[in-house]
Amino acid sequence: MVALQSVFLKDVALAYRQRAELMQPLMFFVLVITLFPLAIGPSPETLQRIGGGVIWVAAILSLLLGMERMFRDDFADGSLEQYMLSPTPLYMIVVVKVLTHWLMHIVPLFLISPLLALFLNLTFDMYVALMLTLLLGTPLISFIGGIGVALTVGLHRGGVLLALLLIPIFIPLLIFATSAIESASMLLPYHSQLAIIAGLLLFSVALSPMAIAYSLKVSQN
Repeated sequence: MVALQSVFLKDVALAYRQRAELMQPLMFFVLVITLFPLAIGPSPETLQRIGGGVIWVAAILSLLLGMERMFRDDFADGSLEQYMLSPTPLYMIVVVKVLTHWLMHIVPLFLISPLLALFLNLTFDMYVALMLTLLLGTPLISFIGGIGVALTVGLHRGGVLLALLLIPIFIPLLIFATSAIESASMLLPYHSQLAIIAGLLLFSVALSPMAIAYSLKVSQN
């Protein structure tokens, strides 16, 4: 636990030391959402119809924008080798790093989302559905994305390749999340969509840490 706590504190300190890089995904998220109403017009009905999808697309792209840094610094300064030699299992360290990355990027997104939901004319029911899907879906993005990051960690400027690998994988998540928000807009139940997203999250939590640990070992060698 002491080793895992040290990894968590180190990642938090590095994130706040590199505040400019930490703010880039959030600024990208805000800019994408604010540009859509300017492009399609201020019609409340149109904004409400596309609002959930716009926020989810922006969330996926913004998380991918900052995902490359998940293991980059550890690979560059040799910390990754020390993690592999540590008596603490590598998959446990991976879980801490993925969750830390998720917290650093998703908490600001949650704080600013009420204003953006108002900007896109989302109803209260749609906003609740949006928050629930983001709460369940964004950790899934981080865990699945961590596999791609681990595979490309040794590549120079592997961000474009990472996006090409991961965006098709997130299409089912995008479909179920936007379907839940659309059901909420019509005052219909959306528990089945949330259950599917939760099932995908549990599946990724069970298998992704071991896959990420193995991918890091392959990339390190």
